[in-house]
Amino acid sequence: MNISIKQLGTSLFALLLAAHGLSAQDKGLVNTSASKYAKLGTVDLGSVTWTQGFWADRFKVCQESMIPTMWKLYKDPVRNHSFRNFEIAAGLEKGEHKGPPFHDGDFYKLFEAVASAYATTHDPKLDQMMDEVIPVIAKCQRADGYLNTQATIAAINSGKNTAFQDRLNFESYNLGHLMTAACVHYRATGKTTMLDLARKATDYLYNFYKRSSPELARNAICPSHYMGVVEMYRTTHDPRYLELAKNLIDIRGMAGDIGTDDNQDRVAFRKMTKAGGHAVRANYLFAGVADVYAETGDQSLMSTLNLMWDDVTSHKMYVTGACGALYDGVSPDGTAYKPDTVQKIHQAYGRDYQLPNFTAHGETCANIGNVLWNWRMLLDTGDAKYADVMETALYNSVLSGISLDGTKFLYTNPMAFSDDLPFNQRWSKDRVEYISLSNCCPPNVVRTIAEVNNYLYSTSDKGLWFNFYGGNILATKLKDGSAVKLTQTTNYPWDGNINVTFQEAPAKPTSLFFRIPSWSGPAKLMVNGKTWTSALTPGQYAEVNRQWKAGDKIELVLPMQAQLVEANPLVEETRNQVAVKRGPVVYCLESTDFLKDRKISSLAIPASSALTAKRLQIANSDIMVLEGKGKLTPEQWSANQLYRPITDQKLTTVPLKLIPYYAWGNRGHAEMEVWIPLSR
Repeated sequence: MNISIKQLGTSLFALLLAAHGLSAQDKGLVNTSASKYAKLGTVDLGSVTWTQGFWADRFKVCQESMIPTMWKLYKDPVRNHSFRNFEIAAGLEKGEHKGPPFHDGDFYKLFEAVASAYATTHDPKLDQMMDEVIPVIAKCQRADGYLNTQATIAAINSGKNTAFQDRLNFESYNLGHLMTAACVHYRATGKTTMLDLARKATDYLYNFYKRSSPELARNAICPSHYMGVVEMYRTTHDPRYLELAKNLIDIRGMAGDIGTDDNQDRVAFRKMTKAGGHAVRANYLFAGVADVYAETGDQSLMSTLNLMWDDVTSHKMYVTGACGALYDGVSPDGTAYKPDTVQKIHQAYGRDYQLPNFTAHGETCANIGNVLWNWRMLLDTGDAKYADVMETALYNSVLSGISLDGTKFLYTNPMAFSDDLPFNQRWSKDRVEYISLSNCCPPNVVRTIAEVNNYLYSTSDKGLWFNFYGGNILATKLKDGSAVKLTQTTNYPWDGNINVTFQEAPAKPTSLFFRIPSWSGPAKLMVNGKTWTSALTPGQYAEVNRQWKAGDKIELVLPMQAQLVEANPLVEETRNQVAVKRGPVVYCLESTDFLKDRKISSLAIPASSALTAKRLQIANSDIMVLEGKGKLTPEQWSANQLYRPITDQKLTTVPLKLIPYYAWGNRGHAEMEVWIPLSR
């Protein structure tokens, strides 16, 4: 038998992984199973299979439309050039690097989506797709582990070495997405082909940060590599990787005058008191730090994370879970750190309560970052409040970033849109097939939808945790090795009835923890038809402990009524207005359903409005709309009219229809608003 040195190295690497007890197919998307300071562990990758309902439909669209459409796009050298950059860097094609510096990371996110879908479907076509591109990526990697097509192509064409010469380039960001994609690929397929590339890249980063200048070492832009490095530590058990992750946090804010508020590196992480700057970078940072906490238990990290979470959720997050209100601005009030220097921020968190509607940025990637951060906080603490935020973002500001048919995308997610706005906004408010200025969000939202099934359940020493609800089959093992198989049947989020049936149960008494969402009314839980009498408190997990057996049935009923929600009066843009929620879903008014000769801004909603849920199909997708009565103001605003006196004319009652916010814009170009004036 002839075995190459490279094959031998990969085989030894696989043996090393096996020696540490890691089997490719038995660890989760974010593997906290052995994380000493994480309260919850993740279930096995691929152990949750969608059966019916909301997320089963979204996953089907992901499998049949999102992934094939985007894979074709990313391999199109004319329209996208992302994979063509790899081919050029590998020496298989000639040409220049095209696209943004984070284009490699975009492709890795798409690759991760394919790997995640394969973990559930075991579709050989998906496996073949990945196998075809991995050798091309491997040819781009230098002997020292560095992998970045932009710098490699520049070296091929000019002979100049530009690797890690610009601390605000996206090289570490790209490598971070390579790492997470490689870990998912390994756990989904058992193959080390991608993981071996990520291991060498992580080794490169470790060595780079040992020898580089302080300025370059503090490369902090959009730190996906914090999450990636920790996941590589969890996968390979190489202690150097955890050392690197801790060091990456410690050196933040030590960049002196070159640090920026936009980049969250003007001050050390542990000295941060407010969330600010670019919202994607901030949320990725917070997610990565939460990963490091899970492995180290460093309370100084958790203290700052708690400050950031309280600040975002109490002052800076939209009702849809969207983050980053500002297109452009300055660091709030010239910054608290160096008031004599005013710095520009973009796609960023602003001041407390600064949440505009028409000009809301709410980048899809920032909203996904909100999910990634809160998922890790949930695993670290077991506190249901983090799952509440995750759920809000997933059903609203994440899904709004993609069309119902899975082929068109939004970069920003406004809270209102009107054709009367006297200016053009930078990013289209109609979903497009390809966001030419920056296509980072589409592959990110596709991988998120491909991975939602991994968020449903967690485990702890006590038992099984139900974080989210949807029709699925779970087959996994608890922390003590007990096998569990159960079926969940529900039409959630359109109604709050959840039914769970055991096919296989643990041999000893075990706790099930059911999350009671914070929006829920008085919940009811029954075991084999008998009411469970313990408290079911909204915003907490309800523990049900007993000896389970095959055939046991649990029914959870979460009252789901439409609610009118108001914002803190310090949010100027929404005073005397309300948003409408039903369960976790935020609703909006769309001009498609309104009077043809009137603007939707002329409608008000009575505080006593009775809204009825009704099933409807939009773009072949089942949704639940809300119907009721609204009040129509008597006069239209004329062009360039800034103020006018109010009149005492009686408001006219008109039909009102609201659709889920995530579904707006799927019936052609339309005006939209989430916040509706309140009629007392």
